[in-house]
Parts: sequence; structure tokens; C-alpha cells
Amino acid sequence: MTLVTTKKILKDAQRNDYAVGHFNTSNLEITKAIVEAASEMNSPVIVAASKGAIKYAGIKQIAEIVKTAAKKTKIPVALHLDHSPDIDLIADCIKYGWTSVMIDASHFSFVKNTRLTKLAVQLAHRRKIPVEAELGRLEGKEGWVKGKEIFTDPEKAKVFARLTGCDSLAVSIGTSHGAYKFKGTPRLDIKRLKEINEQVRIPLVLHGASSVPQKLVVEANKYNAKLKGMIGVPNSQIRQAIRNGICKVNTDTDIRIAFDLGIRKSLKQHPENIDYRKYLASGMAEVKKLVKSKIRLFKSENAV
Repeated sequence: MTLVTTKKILKDAQRNDYAVGHFNTSNLEITKAIVEAASEMNSPVIVAASKGAIKYAGIKQIAEIVKTAAKKTKIPVALHLDHSPDIDLIADCIKYGWTSVMIDASHFSFVKNTRLTKLAVQLAHRRKIPVEAELGRLEGKEGWVKGKEIFTDPEKAKVFARLTGCDSLAVSIGTSHGAYKFKGTPRLDIKRLKEINEQVRIPLVLHGASSVPQKLVVEANKYNAKLKGMIGVPNSQIRQAIRNGICKVNTDTDIRIAFDLGIRKSLKQHPENIDYRKYLASGMAEVKKLVKSKIRLFKSENAV
């Protein structure tokens, strides 16, 4: 199948009360593992890359890798630009065949965020490419930065969606990027999410949603990783979020932990091996297991 946009994927998820997994990649191995896992689960999937991943692997190279993987499967696969800080990068991604883009101007004022998002929407919609935007900031473990609330305001979300015309909206309800999301007990503001979902008609997105499976962390540490104090979003709270309007769940950190574990484990168990294909295959196997577990959690298995 050729690449598809996220528009129908997310609308189907919204209608049927599940979420689609967004999984970040920056190389061939992780991309193959993501798409193969989704194919075996008969689930739609969103393969994403950030500005950093594009700098590492190349904008055209990533596009071709994902396009090739998509052609070998019957499931819907979208290629998504994650957290673009500017319009120029969005234009470049559209040029090279990306089928979904995100403009992240959430660190600016509401007025400037609205203006930049609207520009991104106008550019992308000319090519029928959907746009994800973000309102609220995924910083600060308790939802505050320098005395200012950074969680998404439901009323502002309604106005923002109407003014910008964005196709999906990433909301801030207590998550943050990386593996150290919480100072204390993990807690998402589900009440706030319910209120946003009542105000906004477009699909909602949960960023910073890696659960940091402790089983993976413990096993990685057994093979000489030094992963301490990592806390992610509990699966029970992700389920709650999906029940209350989240249609797309972003996962990056968990992918990194799984890939790292597979490689460490292979090199430890087979120190004589210098065939990188073998230890990279071990990393891919761990990523596949991780992605399948996420698809079950998101309830998108057999959604195609």
C-alpha cells in the first residue's frame, strides 16, 4: 500500500474509541520493526520522525525507507513530521512525500501559536496534507512553569481549533517528553481531558506518553545499561485517556529502551559476534514486541 494521510486513520479511531500508535524512528531497522509489528497486528500505524531524526538520517532517506516499508503491507501507514518548529521544514517534508505534519508553536503566546499554525495549515492543506498542532506545553512535572499554568485550557482549545483549522490537536494534561516525567505519583488530568474533548471536535493527541516499562528497564540494566529513576505514564491512565478522547498516542522513549536492550543483550550473550546485522536484528525483535504491546493497549488491533 502507498502511504496514507493521518486524517482518515484518526477519524476512524475517533469514531470507534481506540487510538492509533505514533512511533518515532530514525533508521531502517526501527522503521521495519514498527511496520512489521503493526502488519502482524492488522493495525493502522503512524511512523514519525522529528527534526533531530531528519538531521541524523536525511529527509529524503527517511521518506524512502517508510514508503518502501508501506508498499510491502496492506495496513494504512502514515509518515508524520513530529514537532516541527518552523514552516520551512514542513514545506520540505511535503515536497518529499510526507503524508502528515505537525507544527509546534506551543512555546509561543496563544496569538503567535495561532498565527503560525494557521500558516502551516494553509500550506499543507493546499496539498491535502493534514496538520497536527499543539496547545499547552509538555514541560514542568506539575503543570506549571514560572508561576504560569501550561496545561491546555479547554475553552482556548475550542477557539484555537476553530481559528487555525488544524486537523488534530496535541494537548497537555500532565505528560512530558523523555523518561523522567513525574516527580511523584504519575497522574494525568483526565477531568481536563474530558472538558477539552467536549469542546473540540477534532482528534486529540497525547504526547510524552511512553510508559517506560519497568521490566524493560530492569532487563536493560542487567546488560550494563544505567537507567535509574525512569517513570512513565501507567497503562491504566493511557486507557483512561483513550476512553476520553485521545485518538493518537506518541511513543518514542520506549522504542529507544527496547532497541537498546536488544542490542546490549545480543552483544553480551555473543561477544564474539561482529556481524552488526545480528545484533541489530535483536534490537528490532525487542521493538516489535514493544510495538505489539502498545497496539494491544491502544485497542487498534484488527482495526483495518
